[in-house]
Amino acid sequence: MSDYTDEERRILDHLRESVERGERYFRAKNIAKHLGLSSKQVGVRLPELAEKTEDVDIEKWSRSKSTTWRVEPT
Repeated sequence: MSDYTDEERRILDHLRESVERGERYFRAKNIAKHLGLSSKQVGVRLPELAEKTEDVDIEKWSRSKSTTWRVEPT
């Protein structure tokens, strides 16, 4: 994971741990609140992480008030 920034590693760690507990759907604002980041910081990185990580499968799931991301283990 050396090609990930510190923020990307923190987001991935959070997603992996949450998926292990059975969570599957996430919003950037909730991840940001948990990690002490801004929603924008997380929201910008999730599509990038979806493309480059093989640890979890990140998929843009739906958009209502804010985008929901579905995360599955790989």
